[in-house]
Amino acid sequence: MPYVEGNHVPPTEDLSVQPIRSFEEFRDAVAAYRLPRILIAALELDLFTAMGGRGWTIPTLAKRVRASRRGLDILCRNLASVGLLRKQGVTYRNGPLGLGELNAHSPAYRGAYLNLLKDHWADWSQLTEHVRSGKPLEDDKPDDAAYRKAFTWAMHHRSMDIAPRVAAQVGLEGAKTFLDLGGGPGTYALAFLAKHPRLQATVADRAPALEVAREIAETHPAGKRLSYVAVDFVKRPIPGRYDVIWYSNVLHIYSPAENQRVFHRAAAALNPGGRLLIQDAFLQDVDGLHPQEANLFAVTMLLFTRRGNTYTVRETEAWLRRAGFGRVKPVTLRAGTGDWDGGILEASLPSARPGSRARRGRSARNSPAR
Repeated sequence: MPYVEGNHVPPTEDLSVQPIRSFEEFRDAVAAYRLPRILIAALELDLFTAMGGRGWTIPTLAKRVRASRRGLDILCRNLASVGLLRKQGVTYRNGPLGLGELNAHSPAYRGAYLNLLKDHWADWSQLTEHVRSGKPLEDDKPDDAAYRKAFTWAMHHRSMDIAPRVAAQVGLEGAKTFLDLGGGPGTYALAFLAKHPRLQATVADRAPALEVAREIAETHPAGKRLSYVAVDFVKRPIPGRYDVIWYSNVLHIYSPAENQRVFHRAAAALNPGGRLLIQDAFLQDVDGLHPQEANLFAVTMLLFTRRGNTYTVRETEAWLRRAGFGRVKPVTLRAGTGDWDGGILEASLPSARPGSRARRGRSARNSPAR
């Protein structure tokens, strides 16, 4: 749903919400775990990779994946009922996803993201404990280099289809320099570079994430126009000057105070008239209840970050204005083509005036938020 400046969409128009008004609706909502758990079981058995491109009977496949015939028969019937497998008589075959993105032998395999989904099933089962404690699952895990690289690959697998669609609709007219701030694998930076042949881009993140970004860029036609800077931008100034900064799926990781600091640093790193583009799971109403997906994602932040959350458009706009941005407006994408519906805000700095750049630089350096 698009957010119109000064006019929040009322909750009744949030089509993603399924109200629970009866015990039967409550029962159905709880029982919705069944199909997801079937899908996770198939991944845990490595079923799609084991099946490959040939047909299998249940007895033969049961031996291959070390499962019971009865259990596998029931599992495969359910997978076929949703189109992941195809059944002909007593024979099962992979459908298109099983042959591609779910198959470790396919170039299209999304293994890092599939592993993340499997892990999340177990992690979400511990939710009650973390609601009580308010602390994430493993406080030190995000700082582990191996974990960071695996997570960065998962984010590439998640975004590789979405990024080109978004880049095709977000205008960068007149921009020469672009920063993908907290950009991880650089997937979005590469998508914008592919759209704009004269653009030069930089991805800023932790060193392990940048190792993945370099590896991906080596296989991309626009990769030679991508550079890298290792920086903890919550604690340190952002090096360089840019016409556009892209801040995608990072806002939710940090607290309001941390995001305020990042916005001050982004303003200091932008050229006069520069733009900060924020893509995130924004809550669109003043009460912070809708859309439902953004609220569900806040639970993920409870489980995996120290201070993260999802935020309303209105509070994000207030942080941006305190950081010196003048105009804040939504960027509207075609329905179903973005990472989140209604999930991009564009904030612009004022254009240059005589002496204004020096004043802005001093103000940014002396800001308490830094």
